[in-house]
Amino acid sequence: MELSVIIPVYNERDNIAPMLEALHSALASITHEVIFVDDGSSDDTVAQILTHKHPHIRVLVFTRNYGQTSAMAAGIEAAEGTYIVTLDGDLQNDPGDIPLMLNRLKEEKLDMVAGRRAKRKDGFFLRKIPSRIANYLIRRISRVRVQDYGCTLKVFRADLAKRLDLFGELHRFIPILADIEGARIAEMDVRHHPRRFGTSKYGLSRTLRVASDLLLMGFFLRWRQKPMHLFGSIGLVCFLLGGLIESYLLILKFAGEDIGTRPLFYIGILLLIFSVQFILSGFLAELMMRTYYGSRNTHPYRIREEYRGSVLYDATAATRPPKHATKKSPVKKRKPPETPATWVEGT
Repeated sequence: MELSVIIPVYNERDNIAPMLEALHSALASITHEVIFVDDGSSDDTVAQILTHKHPHIRVLVFTRNYGQTSAMAAGIEAAEGTYIVTLDGDLQNDPGDIPLMLNRLKEEKLDMVAGRRAKRKDGFFLRKIPSRIANYLIRRISRVRVQDYGCTLKVFRADLAKRLDLFGELHRFIPILADIEGARIAEMDVRHHPRRFGTSKYGLSRTLRVASDLLLMGFFLRWRQKPMHLFGSIGLVCFLLGGLIESYLLILKFAGEDIGTRPLFYIGILLLIFSVQFILSGFLAELMMRTYYGSRNTHPYRIREEYRGSVLYDATAATRPPKHATKKSPVKKRKPPETPATWVEGT
C-alpha cells in the first residue's frame, strides 16, 4: 500500500461524508487507506464513519479524550502505507493538495513536506495573530525554518513518521521532531477553507501550553544528547560565584569583621548549594539518556546512506538471506532403533 491517511476526529459527525468524498476524488489513482482515530467523541462520529463500508477505511476508537497528539501517534503506529499523511477532520485542509505534496516528496527525495496555509480562513485576532506570534517564536528558538507550524496537513515517509516521539501535545512541533531525526523538510502552499460544520477545538487557552512545550523543544534540540553540558555549566558558574563570595567574606572574617549578618554570606551559601544540585541533575540526566538509548536498542545518530567504492550500498539487500537459503530442505525421517532381543533363560 502506498499511502496511509491519518485523520484524528473529535465530534466531527457532519464532516465525515464530505471528507471521504473529497479523499476518494483526490486519491483515486493512489492505493491508500484512511485511518480515522476517534478521540473520545460524544456525538455519533463513529457511527457516521461505519456507515461507509469500504475496505480501505479503518477506525480506531479511544476510550476517552486523550488529545490530538495521542490520536496522531496511534494512527501512525497502525498505518501500513509507505507514505503517511496527517489531516485535520474539520475539512479546512483540502485533500486535493495531497497528491501534489506526495509528488514533491518523491521527486526531491524529501522525508517530509509540510503544508503552509496560503490564504488562511480563520479569525484575525483570535487565530491569525496568536498563530503568527507563536510561529515566529518557534522559528527563533528552534531555528527550523517552517512558516506554519499549525497546519496539520503533512506528508511523511513512513519510516520517519514512526520514529517521531509524539507524546503530550507535541503534534504542533512535528517539524522540530523531524529535524531532530535529521529529516529533509520542505514546505509548500496549500489551500485552506472556512469551517462548514461543527465548532473549532482551538483557542487562546492553549497559549501557555504551547510556550511550555516550546521550552521543552528548545532543550531537546540543543541538549538532548549532552544534558551535562547544560546543567554542569550552570553548576560550575554557581560554584565559582559562591566560592568567590565566601572567599571574600573569609578574608573579611580574618580581618576582624562580622560576616554572619551580611546577606552576601547567605547568597554565597545558596550558590554553592545550587551548584551541587545542578551538577547532580546533570549526572542524573546523562544516566537517563544512556538508559533511554540502551533500553530501546537505538543510537543517538541516523545513517541515511552508505557508499562502498563510490557505489551506494544497500544494507537491507546485503542482510537478506539468499533465495536458496529460504527453502526448507526435506527432513529425513529417522527409523526408530530396533529393540534388542531379550535373552530368556532356558530357550
